[in-house]
Amino acid sequence: MTFKDLRNKYPTFSYEKFDYEIKGSDLVISFCFRTKEIEFNPCVVIKDISLKDFKKTDSSVLDNLVFNLGMIEMFSYWKATCSKRIIVRAGKLDKKQINWWKDILINGMGQFFYENKINFTASDFIEIISEGKGKVKKGKVSRKGILIPVGGGKDSAVTLELMKKFSKDVDCFSLNPTSNTVDMFKVFGYGRMIVCERKIEDKLLQMNRKGYLNGHTPFVAYLSFLTVLVSVLFNKKYIVFSNEDSSNEGNVKWLGKEINHQYSKTYDFENKFRKYCSEYLVNDLEYFSVLRLLYEIQIARIFSYMKDYFPVFLSCNESQKTYSGIKKKAGKWCGACSKCLFVYMILCPFISKEELLSIFGQDLFEKKELLETLKELIGEKKVKPFECVGTRKEALVAMYLCYKKEGGLPVLLRYFEKSILPKHKNWENMSIEAMDHWNRKNFIPKYFKD
Repeated sequence: MTFKDLRNKYPTFSYEKFDYEIKGSDLVISFCFRTKEIEFNPCVVIKDISLKDFKKTDSSVLDNLVFNLGMIEMFSYWKATCSKRIIVRAGKLDKKQINWWKDILINGMGQFFYENKINFTASDFIEIISEGKGKVKKGKVSRKGILIPVGGGKDSAVTLELMKKFSKDVDCFSLNPTSNTVDMFKVFGYGRMIVCERKIEDKLLQMNRKGYLNGHTPFVAYLSFLTVLVSVLFNKKYIVFSNEDSSNEGNVKWLGKEINHQYSKTYDFENKFRKYCSEYLVNDLEYFSVLRLLYEIQIARIFSYMKDYFPVFLSCNESQKTYSGIKKKAGKWCGACSKCLFVYMILCPFISKEELLSIFGQDLFEKKELLETLKELIGEKKVKPFECVGTRKEALVAMYLCYKKEGGLPVLLRYFEKSILPKHKNWENMSIEAMDHWNRKNFIPKYFKD
């Protein structure tokens, strides 16, 4: 089915309602989305909440937070038909909110539009109509606790260790944690792990197999709304993400717009979400990324000193796709994707070959089948891989530092020596600039800078 066919058949998509209830010690949240004869009823479960604190929380506050979580959840189901009109009946949006959600949909779904060749640039591409009732009742937090979303990669580990220095009131949050994430929390050794379980409805997966549209949605945007709800339930003032400066670079220019796989990790999204949060969600909550100052390669250098995390961290999304679900074994680095190669590249200059092989299980520089992936990472191709990888410039610097360090050159470094090294004359300056980078454009509170 084509985009045009689906839009004609399903002109309207609606967010009908939400509900939540306590089951045991868990908060079970459900949503209802509909387009013609198709209805979706996805659920998300926040585990082991404090029933005492839950009962103290104003129901109007919870209604507002859950309603907004449903708005971002909706993206995953709307994309199947890409309907032109979205009717919101579950709650009320003012004009400013409608414009905010349009902006996030357009920017956050850029990769989806690009890969499905959907022209999203028309001013009337999407219409959001608010038909629901309700009012904004903002939540509040009273304790200066820290909540850290943990995905199990090196960035999460660095954030955990940094936050350890500021407070003992530090909890981790994980959505569908794998065994690697659980093991990382054990290495960290502080606080508790707050767990949330979310599953994409089988009906959507069946539709994808039948030819309905599919593609990337802004996952960190979803996590942002979810962690705000969790911060109110668990009374945490600081939500500390691990989004780096590298995420601000897009993957490709298309239809006059920059398409960025990592849009919801960018400074632009962080800025917009902070404003939305303070105006519509919670008073006195601080949402920020503590790694916004740094490039990925700088974070890798910091991580190189955190050897206790070497056996447990995992950033390979291909492995995560294979094993999705709480406490399931997440597997190992696949060694075949752009994320594996990029992490290998940025760690190589800072740890021993033995340590590198113990993490990845193989020398990725010896794999000639990764040559095209390398070209994409370092800017030799038009499109940077649609993965959470660093900038093209720091990928070049990483290869240069690896080249300086390595002895007998494997396949990918031989290619670098022959085809890339002669193209630039200022490798040392490029390396110094990358490793000394310090982005002052961030939202890190003064409390964490003193």
